[in-house]
Amino acid sequence: MTDFWTSSGHVFLDHDRDGRLVVTDEFLKAYLARPEIMPPGDACLVERAIHDRLLRAPRGAVPPDEIKLVADRDARENWRHFIGFRDHLLASHSIERAYVTLFRSGKVTTPALFLNQLTHLILRNMLDGEKDAFKLRAAELLFRPQRLSVRDGVPLLADEDLIGDSTTADHNSPLIAVFADAKSRDLDVLTLENAPQYFERSDGFDFVLDFRFGGPGRLALARVLETWTHHMTGARVTIEPLDKLDGAEWRWFVGLDQDGTAIGNALWKGEEPRDNGLDRIVAIYRLTFADPADMLDDVRGAPVYLIVGMSTNRVVRLKPQNLVMGLPLKAHAPAG
Repeated sequence: MTDFWTSSGHVFLDHDRDGRLVVTDEFLKAYLARPEIMPPGDACLVERAIHDRLLRAPRGAVPPDEIKLVADRDARENWRHFIGFRDHLLASHSIERAYVTLFRSGKVTTPALFLNQLTHLILRNMLDGEKDAFKLRAAELLFRPQRLSVRDGVPLLADEDLIGDSTTADHNSPLIAVFADAKSRDLDVLTLENAPQYFERSDGFDFVLDFRFGGPGRLALARVLETWTHHMTGARVTIEPLDKLDGAEWRWFVGLDQDGTAIGNALWKGEEPRDNGLDRIVAIYRLTFADPADMLDDVRGAPVYLIVGMSTNRVVRLKPQNLVMGLPLKAHAPAG
């Protein structure tokens, strides 16, 4: 079995002739079944009527004035976000284009939940047929926050949603103990030996990734980012992990997350990053364009440095849109 990430909902989508994802009624109905949208038992009649109508005709109009009549404040907010998100998807040629245009608008109001779901879908489509479990596990970083810990000098990344907030729990698993605040479940580090198990467990997101320099995890993320860049921008690039930035000639950098951006901005200005920022650099990559003509003239041929950082509580939250929007591309090609 080599299928993976069935939870993405990719089976409900169609493809255009270029292989991009196209919204279907079945996909929208699947959204209506999500707990964030499904009316609870005590929902008002207006909310139930909206939901029932959309189940029959998921592309139907839902006027803002009707949403205002929903009794529960949180439900009103959920419906406002969902209908805005749905309308944006329907106005776009593909899921990929919808993703890119959200960020090119300059004002992103779409909840992070929806953005991560789009990323999940795009990656599932982009990596269809992939048999390398390390690449698939590394790709999880693009849509699921990770918690970093260190065991015997090796940086390890575990899914943040599997990590609880209690720091006093007693765990039998030595690996769980490394993530001192982990929930009571077993975790395995992904290895060549257990890699075949990834596919049957892929929707559990329960493998830990060895992210040491020179290891398969960090290299796998580089390969995923190369494919992501080409899929979303059309530019072909090569990305290689670096051990450090010493001696690097900085002409352009992209922080792959909020912390990486803040650390990079400080270094760019010759300042000391705040909150022990240098110790919060998780990974550094060097990106080069296959065709320098794709780049802005003033940095043509220069490498682009990518910085992955983590928060002060060791959480890594990648923003793959930073790579799409932050590269020195002469022209941003539409994503389909």
